Amino acid sequence: MSINRRATVSSPGRFALHHFTSLALLVLGLGLFAFLGIADEVLEGDTLRFDQSLLLALRVPGDPTDPLGPAWVEEMFRDFTALGGVGVLSLLTLASVGYLWLQGLRRVALFVLAAILGGLLLSLALKAGFHRPRPDLVSHGSMIYTSSFPSGHSMLSAVVFLTGGALLAAVHPARRVRSYLIGCSILATMLVGVSRVYLGVHWPSDVLAGWAAGAAWAAACWLAAQWLQEREHIEVGTDPVPERKSRDQGCRSRWWGQNAMRVIPNSRNPMATAEKPTIRARFLSQR
Repeated sequence: MSINRRATVSSPGRFALHHFTSLALLVLGLGLFAFLGIADEVLEGDTLRFDQSLLLALRVPGDPTDPLGPAWVEEMFRDFTALGGVGVLSLLTLASVGYLWLQGLRRVALFVLAAILGGLLLSLALKAGFHRPRPDLVSHGSMIYTSSFPSGHSMLSAVVFLTGGALLAAVHPARRVRSYLIGCSILATMLVGVSRVYLGVHWPSDVLAGWAAGAAWAAACWLAAQWLQEREHIEVGTDPVPERKSRDQGCRSRWWGQNAMRVIPNSRNPMATAEKPTIRARFLSQR
Protein backbone atom coordinates (compact mmCIF):
# COMPACT_ATOMS: atom_id res chain seq x y z
CA MET A 1 0.00 0.00 0.00
CA SER A 2 1.45 3.35 -0.98
CA ILE A 3 1.80 6.07 1.63
CA ASN A 4 1.41 9.74 0.83
CA ARG A 5 4.47 11.32 2.39
CA ARG A 6 2.98 14.81 2.16
CA ALA A 7 0.25 13.77 4.56
CA THR A 8 2.79 13.62 7.37
CA VAL A 9 2.78 17.43 7.54
CA SER A 10 0.02 18.83 9.77
CA SER A 11 -2.14 21.85 8.95
CA PRO A 12 0.00 24.23 11.05
CA GLY A 13 3.07 22.80 9.29
CA ARG A 14 1.58 23.40 5.84
CA PHE A 15 0.58 26.93 6.85
CA ALA A 16 4.10 27.69 8.05
CA LEU A 17 5.58 26.05 4.95
CA HIS A 18 3.53 28.28 2.65
CA HIS A 19 4.63 31.43 4.45
CA PHE A 20 8.27 30.36 4.49
CA THR A 21 8.12 29.71 0.75
CA SER A 22 6.78 33.20 0.13
CA LEU A 23 9.39 34.67 2.46
CA ALA A 24 12.17 32.73 0.72
CA LEU A 25 11.09 34.07 -2.68
CA LEU A 26 11.09 37.61 -1.29
CA VAL A 27 14.54 37.18 0.28
CA LEU A 28 15.92 35.70 -2.94
CA GLY A 29 14.70 38.62 -5.04
CA LEU A 30 15.80 41.33 -2.61
CA GLY A 31 19.16 39.64 -2.00
CA LEU A 32 20.01 39.45 -5.68
CA PHE A 33 18.87 43.03 -6.28
CA ALA A 34 20.89 44.35 -3.33
CA PHE A 35 24.05 42.44 -4.25
CA LEU A 36 23.97 43.56 -7.89
CA GLY A 37 23.36 47.16 -6.82
CA ILE A 38 26.22 47.16 -4.30
CA ALA A 39 28.57 45.44 -6.74
CA ASP A 40 27.84 48.06 -9.40
CA GLU A 41 28.52 50.89 -6.94
CA VAL A 42 31.77 49.25 -5.80
CA LEU A 43 33.04 48.85 -9.35
CA GLU A 44 32.35 52.52 -10.04
CA GLY A 45 34.02 53.59 -6.78
CA ASP A 46 30.91 55.30 -5.42
CA THR A 47 31.04 53.48 -2.07
CA LEU A 48 34.57 54.57 -1.15
CA ARG A 49 33.53 57.67 0.78
CA PHE A 50 30.87 55.78 2.74
CA ASP A 51 33.27 52.93 3.47
CA GLN A 52 36.06 55.19 4.69
CA SER A 53 33.87 57.34 6.93
CA LEU A 54 32.21 54.36 8.63
CA LEU A 55 35.48 52.48 9.05
CA LEU A 56 37.18 55.48 10.67
CA ALA A 57 34.14 56.10 12.88
CA LEU A 58 34.89 52.81 14.64
CA ARG A 59 38.45 53.93 15.50
CA VAL A 60 39.79 56.25 18.14
CA PRO A 61 40.07 59.76 16.63
CA GLY A 62 43.65 60.43 15.57
CA ASP A 63 44.72 56.79 16.08
CA PRO A 64 43.39 54.46 13.33
CA THR A 65 45.29 51.53 14.85
CA ASP A 66 43.08 51.49 17.99
CA PRO A 67 39.43 50.38 17.74
CA LEU A 68 36.83 52.08 19.90
CA GLY A 69 36.25 50.65 23.34
CA PRO A 70 38.37 48.82 25.91
CA ALA A 71 40.48 45.77 25.15
CA TRP A 72 37.78 43.30 26.20
CA VAL A 73 35.41 44.72 23.56
CA GLU A 74 37.98 44.09 20.85
CA GLU A 75 38.48 40.55 22.15
CA MET A 76 34.72 39.99 22.16
CA PHE A 77 34.48 41.04 18.52
CA ARG A 78 37.24 38.57 17.70
CA ASP A 79 35.03 35.90 19.23
CA PHE A 80 32.12 37.09 17.11
CA THR A 81 34.17 36.98 13.92
CA ALA A 82 35.24 33.41 14.74
CA LEU A 83 31.59 32.35 14.41
CA GLY A 84 31.88 32.99 10.68
CA GLY A 85 35.26 31.32 10.28
CA VAL A 86 35.84 28.21 8.22
CA GLY A 87 36.61 26.09 11.30
CA VAL A 88 33.43 26.90 13.26
CA LEU A 89 31.14 26.75 10.22
CA SER A 90 32.70 23.46 9.11
CA LEU A 91 32.10 21.99 12.57
CA LEU A 92 28.47 23.14 12.57
CA THR A 93 27.95 21.80 9.06
CA LEU A 94 29.44 18.38 9.84
CA ALA A 95 27.41 18.16 13.06
CA SER A 96 24.20 18.98 11.18
CA VAL A 97 24.97 16.55 8.36
CA GLY A 98 25.81 13.83 10.87
CA TYR A 99 22.55 14.38 12.74
CA LEU A 100 20.50 14.19 9.53
CA TRP A 101 22.38 11.05 8.48
CA LEU A 102 21.66 9.33 11.80
CA GLN A 103 18.00 10.32 11.49
CA GLY A 104 17.82 8.43 8.19
CA LEU A 105 17.55 11.62 6.09
CA ARG A 106 20.66 10.81 4.10
CA ARG A 107 19.73 12.57 0.89
CA VAL A 108 18.79 15.66 2.90
CA ALA A 109 22.19 15.46 4.61
CA LEU A 110 23.96 15.31 1.25
CA PHE A 111 21.86 18.23 0.00
CA VAL A 112 22.81 20.37 3.03
CA LEU A 113 26.48 19.51 2.55
CA ALA A 114 26.29 20.40 -1.16
CA ALA A 115 24.53 23.69 -0.36
CA ILE A 116 27.22 24.78 2.12
CA LEU A 117 30.07 23.76 -0.18
CA GLY A 118 28.35 25.52 -3.06
CA GLY A 119 28.15 28.71 -1.01
CA LEU A 120 31.85 28.46 -0.21
CA LEU A 121 32.78 28.00 -3.86
CA LEU A 122 30.52 30.89 -4.86
CA SER A 123 32.17 33.14 -2.29
CA LEU A 124 35.66 32.28 -3.53
CA ALA A 125 34.60 32.80 -7.16
CA LEU A 126 33.14 36.24 -6.39
CA LYS A 127 36.27 37.26 -4.51
CA ALA A 128 38.46 36.18 -7.42
CA GLY A 129 36.22 37.97 -9.89
CA PHE A 130 36.10 41.35 -8.15
CA HIS A 131 39.59 41.12 -6.58
CA ARG A 132 39.03 44.15 -4.35
CA PRO A 133 41.93 45.08 -2.03
CA ARG A 134 41.48 44.97 1.72
CA PRO A 135 41.11 48.24 3.69
CA ASP A 136 44.44 49.99 4.22
CA LEU A 137 43.22 52.91 6.36
CA VAL A 138 43.39 51.01 9.64
CA SER A 139 45.32 48.12 11.10
CA HIS A 140 43.81 44.67 10.77
CA GLY A 141 42.60 42.96 13.93
CA SER A 142 42.43 39.53 12.29
CA MET A 143 44.39 37.47 9.77
CA ILE A 144 43.39 37.82 6.10
CA TYR A 145 44.04 35.47 3.20
CA THR A 146 41.69 36.40 0.35
CA SER A 147 40.32 39.46 -1.45
CA SER A 148 37.86 41.81 0.18
CA PHE A 149 34.62 41.77 -1.87
CA PRO A 150 32.30 40.25 -0.82
CA SER A 151 32.95 39.37 2.81
CA GLY A 152 33.35 35.61 3.00
CA HIS A 153 32.62 35.49 6.74
CA SER A 154 29.39 37.46 6.27
CA MET A 155 28.26 35.44 3.28
CA LEU A 156 29.01 31.97 4.69
CA SER A 157 27.54 32.79 8.11
CA ALA A 158 24.35 33.90 6.36
CA VAL A 159 24.30 30.66 4.35
CA VAL A 160 24.81 28.39 7.36
CA PHE A 161 22.85 30.22 10.07
CA LEU A 162 19.92 31.37 7.94
CA THR A 163 19.52 27.99 6.24
CA GLY A 164 19.62 26.14 9.55
CA GLY A 165 17.27 28.60 11.23
CA ALA A 166 14.77 28.45 8.37
CA LEU A 167 14.74 24.65 8.30
CA LEU A 168 14.18 24.43 12.07
CA ALA A 169 11.52 27.12 12.09
CA ALA A 170 9.60 25.65 9.15
CA VAL A 171 8.77 22.44 11.04
CA HIS A 172 7.84 24.03 14.38
CA PRO A 173 4.15 24.80 15.00
CA ALA A 174 4.58 27.67 17.50
CA ARG A 175 4.88 31.11 15.94
CA ARG A 176 6.89 32.49 18.88
CA VAL A 177 9.44 29.69 18.56
CA ARG A 178 9.70 30.22 14.79
CA SER A 179 10.30 33.94 15.32
CA TYR A 180 12.88 33.18 18.00
CA LEU A 181 14.83 30.78 15.76
CA ILE A 182 14.85 33.18 12.82
CA GLY A 183 15.81 36.07 15.12
CA CYS A 184 18.78 34.16 16.58
CA SER A 185 19.97 33.24 13.07
CA ILE A 186 19.79 36.85 11.91
CA LEU A 187 21.51 38.10 15.06
CA ALA A 188 24.43 35.67 14.68
CA THR A 189 24.82 36.64 11.02
CA MET A 190 24.81 40.37 11.82
CA LEU A 191 27.33 40.01 14.66
CA VAL A 192 29.78 38.27 12.34
CA GLY A 193 29.48 40.98 9.70
CA VAL A 194 29.77 43.90 12.13
CA SER A 195 32.85 42.32 13.70
CA ARG A 196 34.60 42.26 10.31
CA VAL A 197 34.19 46.02 9.97
CA TYR A 198 35.11 46.69 13.60
CA LEU A 199 38.34 44.72 13.21
CA GLY A 200 39.18 46.66 10.04
CA VAL A 201 39.48 43.65 7.73
CA HIS A 202 36.54 44.55 5.46
CA TRP A 203 34.92 47.59 3.98
CA PRO A 204 31.28 48.05 5.10
CA SER A 205 30.10 47.52 1.51
CA ASP A 206 31.87 44.13 1.53
CA VAL A 207 29.78 43.04 4.49
CA LEU A 208 26.52 44.34 3.02
CA ALA A 209 27.21 42.48 -0.22
CA GLY A 210 28.12 39.32 1.73
CA TRP A 211 24.87 39.46 3.68
CA ALA A 212 22.86 39.96 0.49
CA ALA A 213 24.59 37.15 -1.43
CA GLY A 214 24.45 34.75 1.53
CA ALA A 215 20.75 35.39 2.20
CA ALA A 216 19.93 34.93 -1.49
CA TRP A 217 21.90 31.67 -1.65
CA ALA A 218 20.24 30.36 1.53
CA ALA A 219 16.79 31.22 0.16
CA ALA A 220 17.57 29.55 -3.18
CA CYS A 221 18.77 26.39 -1.42
CA TRP A 222 15.68 26.29 0.77
CA LEU A 223 13.40 26.62 -2.26
CA ALA A 224 15.37 23.91 -4.06
CA ALA A 225 14.97 21.61 -1.05
CA GLN A 226 11.20 22.14 -1.05
CA TRP A 227 11.03 21.47 -4.80
CA LEU A 228 12.99 18.22 -4.39
CA GLN A 229 10.85 17.12 -1.44
CA GLU A 230 7.63 17.66 -3.36
CA ARG A 231 8.95 15.32 -6.06
CA GLU A 232 10.27 12.90 -3.42
CA HIS A 233 13.88 13.18 -4.63
CA ILE A 234 14.91 13.80 -1.03
CA GLU A 235 13.27 12.66 2.17
CA VAL A 236 10.45 14.52 3.86
CA GLY A 237 10.71 14.82 7.63
CA THR A 238 7.68 13.90 9.72
CA ASP A 239 5.79 16.44 11.80
CA PRO A 240 6.47 15.81 15.49
CA VAL A 241 3.23 17.46 16.63
CA PRO A 242 0.75 14.60 15.90
CA GLU A 243 3.11 12.09 17.50
CA ARG A 244 3.36 14.16 20.66
CA LYS A 245 -0.40 14.60 20.83
CA SER A 246 -1.08 10.88 20.38
CA ARG A 247 1.50 10.03 23.04
CA ASP A 248 -0.06 12.46 25.49
CA GLN A 249 -3.53 11.10 24.78
CA GLY A 250 -2.28 7.57 25.37
CA CYS A 251 -0.78 8.55 28.73
CA ARG A 252 -4.04 10.22 29.79
CA SER A 253 -6.05 7.16 28.75
CA ARG A 254 -3.86 4.82 30.78
CA TRP A 255 -4.05 7.12 33.82
CA TRP A 256 -7.83 7.35 33.46
CA GLY A 257 -8.23 3.58 33.29
CA GLN A 258 -5.93 2.82 36.19
CA ASN A 259 -7.73 5.29 38.47
CA ALA A 260 -11.26 4.45 37.37
CA MET A 261 -11.80 2.18 40.41
CA ARG A 262 -10.24 2.56 43.80
CA VAL A 263 -10.82 1.27 47.35
CA ILE A 264 -12.77 3.73 49.51
CA PRO A 265 -13.14 3.23 53.31
CA ASN A 266 -16.66 2.62 54.68
CA SER A 267 -17.71 5.71 56.61
CA ARG A 268 -19.80 3.69 59.14
CA ASN A 269 -17.25 0.95 59.71
CA PRO A 270 -13.64 2.13 59.23
CA MET A 271 -12.38 -1.46 59.38
CA ALA A 272 -14.51 -2.50 56.42
CA THR A 273 -13.60 -1.50 52.90
CA ALA A 274 -15.50 -1.81 49.68
CA GLU A 275 -14.75 -1.02 46.09
CA LYS A 276 -16.95 1.88 45.14
CA PRO A 277 -17.00 3.47 41.74
CA THR A 278 -15.42 6.87 41.63
CA ILE A 279 -16.72 9.80 39.63
CA ARG A 280 -14.52 8.76 36.72
CA ALA A 281 -15.91 5.21 36.82
CA ARG A 282 -19.52 6.44 36.87
CA PHE A 283 -18.73 8.76 33.99
CA LEU A 284 -17.24 5.91 31.99
CA SER A 285 -20.28 3.68 32.64
CA GLN A 286 -22.62 6.35 31.33
CA ARG A 287 -20.72 6.79 28.06
